[in-house]
Amino acid sequence: MKNIKFVIALFIAVAAFNTALFAQDKQIESHAILLQYHRFGEAKYPSTDISMELFTKQINYLAENNYNVWPLSKIVNYLMLKKDLPPKTVAITIDDAYKTVYTRAYPLLKKHHYPSTIFVNSLPIIHHSKRYMTWDEMKEMGEDGAEFANHTYSHQYLVRMFRNDLEKHDKEVTKEILKCETKLEKELGKYVVTSPKMLAYPFGEYDTHLMNLIKKLGYVGIAQNSGPVTNNSNLQALPRFPMSGNFGKMKSFILKLNTVPLVLKKISTEETIVSKINNPPKFSLTLKKPAYGLQCFTSNGKKIDMKWKSKTQLEIQSSVLLKYPRDHYTCTAMYKKGQWRWYSHMWVVLKEDENTTH
Repeated sequence: MKNIKFVIALFIAVAAFNTALFAQDKQIESHAILLQYHRFGEAKYPSTDISMELFTKQINYLAENNYNVWPLSKIVNYLMLKKDLPPKTVAITIDDAYKTVYTRAYPLLKKHHYPSTIFVNSLPIIHHSKRYMTWDEMKEMGEDGAEFANHTYSHQYLVRMFRNDLEKHDKEVTKEILKCETKLEKELGKYVVTSPKMLAYPFGEYDTHLMNLIKKLGYVGIAQNSGPVTNNSNLQALPRFPMSGNFGKMKSFILKLNTVPLVLKKISTEETIVSKINNPPKFSLTLKKPAYGLQCFTSNGKKIDMKWKSKTQLEIQSSVLLKYPRDHYTCTAMYKKGQWRWYSHMWVVLKEDENTTH
C-alpha cells in the first residue's frame, strides 16, 4: 500500500511539474531562428565570411543538439498558415551564391542532410563569374535539399534607386526582381521556391514603399535585422541573424539560437528611412506585458536612451546620429538563464543628396 501511495504521489508531482513547465513554455510565441551566411573560408572578405572551422562547429552543434533544420520556405508556410513551429527550428540561408557555397559549405550540409535556402542575384552567374556558382552546381545542390530564391538581377540598393521619381523607381525595382525570377525558373526549374516566392533584400535595405511593392508582386521579404520569426512577424521583413564576421562566434551563435521573441503589442512604425530631419529617429514599442531589465542598443553596441511611458510602453532614441548607410535599434531582455527576448528594427540612413520622396 505504501508503494502504491508513493507511486501516486510521484505521478501527481510529475504531472504538476509538467503542467508548470507547459505554462512556462506558453509564455514564448512559436518561433524559428533564421541564420544568414554569404561566403565560406574567404578570409579576405571578413565582413561577409565565416571560416570553415567555425561553420563546421556550428553545423555539428545543430546536429548534436537535435535542431530541426528546415528549408526557409517550409518555415514561411507555417508562418503564413499561423501554424505552431516545433521547438528548435532553424533555417540556413545563404545570400549571393558565391562559389564557396558549393565547394566548401555544400559537402558539410550534404553530410548532415541539411537543407539550405540560397538567394541568387543572377547577373554574375549569367556572365560566368568564377567567384559564383554555376547553374549546374546549383542543380546538384538542389538534388540534396537546397532551394533557390530571388536576390534581384544585379544586387542594387533598391530603396535608394530613383527616389525622386516614384514611377521610375517602381518600374526599375520590378524589372530587377522579375528579370531574376525569370532566369532562376528557366535555369533551375523545380529547385526555385515559388510557393511562396521569396525575395532577400540586397544589403538588407527596405522601406515601407518597397515592402508594399514586393507584396503586390507576390513576394515574402527577407531582411537582415536580427531576431526570431513568429506568426506575428511582418512577412515583408522577416529577420535573420547574420553569421559573418564576429557575429558567428560560437558563444554568440548559441545565444542567438536560444533567443525568444520580445512579445510586442505594436511598434510605432514599420518605416525604416532616416534622413537629416529625423536623425536620430525616435521609436516606440508597446509590449503585451512588462519585460523587466529590457535594454536597447545601436548596431555598434552603444546603449540607447530609453523613456518608459508606462510599464509596457517604451520610447527609445539614440543619443548620437546614426551613420550612413545602415543601423539598427536592438532591444533585449532576459527571459531566463541562457535565453534572451530579442527584437531589432532596421534603419536605412540616407545621404543629404539622396531624395526622400518615398
